[in-house]
Amino acid sequence: MSKRVVVALGGNAILQRGQKGTEQDQRTSVASTVAQIVKMIDAGYEVVLTHGNGPQVGAILIQQEAGKDKVPAMPMDVCGAESQGFIGYLFVQEFKKALIAHGIAKEPLCLVTQVEVSSEDPAFANPTKPVGPFYDEATAKARMESSGESWVEDSGRGWRRVVPSPKPINIVERQAIQELADRGYVVVASGGGGIPVVKEADGSYRGVEAVIDKDLAGELLAQQVKADLFMILTDVPKVALNYGKPEEKWLGKVDLDEMKGYQAEGHFKAGSMGPKVAAAMAFVENGGSRAIIASLDQALEALEGTEGTQIVK
Repeated sequence: MSKRVVVALGGNAILQRGQKGTEQDQRTSVASTVAQIVKMIDAGYEVVLTHGNGPQVGAILIQQEAGKDKVPAMPMDVCGAESQGFIGYLFVQEFKKALIAHGIAKEPLCLVTQVEVSSEDPAFANPTKPVGPFYDEATAKARMESSGESWVEDSGRGWRRVVPSPKPINIVERQAIQELADRGYVVVASGGGGIPVVKEADGSYRGVEAVIDKDLAGELLAQQVKADLFMILTDVPKVALNYGKPEEKWLGKVDLDEMKGYQAEGHFKAGSMGPKVAAAMAFVENGGSRAIIASLDQALEALEGTEGTQIVK
């Protein structure tokens, strides 16, 4: 049987540094990314793909703000769904082109995905995730007074809204994703960490104003669709100890307990590699055979164990 891998893409897979974020910019980046992923499919792997959406949601929020006097602004969960739809559309189109070119008889499909969080999650009492554009202090304070939103000054660059970042506890569409993957579809799902929802007493769901960490959501997706491997693709070749320092050391194959030790020593920062390492370790700890962190341009080599950081039990 072919191995199933959940591939979690970093932001560079959709929007490169220096690009303006036009449709063509993003389509070009997606096409380059798809070229790497199709190599995996051609090698016999089943792929379920998930991706970030930070710049895209940021742009949507700017559009919402600019147009609020003409059309009603939408809440964050709806903006997240919008970003999943258009990013998924780009991936599905580019996958179809690449699969035809490689003679692979598979169909790509995007599934707009809800991810359940707990209404009791402590993150709701302590919003920390910056979203949207920067504003001056007066505008931020007026928004706080009028709407109850949380805003913070961000490193001298201006004021930004902050929202909760609760822990993902369930992929609502997990059964559908697994069944589609079982039937041979190339599934794009849970983009941007998924649309955050809480479960009501009657079993239905409602969206909440929050952002879920995409790497943690990707790890949960990998668990729940019974993936053999979990791979995080980013813009560096491996995880490093003492990154950027003279004693920098790149990590290849690493035992889970050894990786926990490095984490405890503070090598992996919260704003960069920290969430990726935490998600990769969680997958292995929860029964996955191997988790991989690697660069996008070495995806197949990393999947086959010759590149990237390989975390094993």
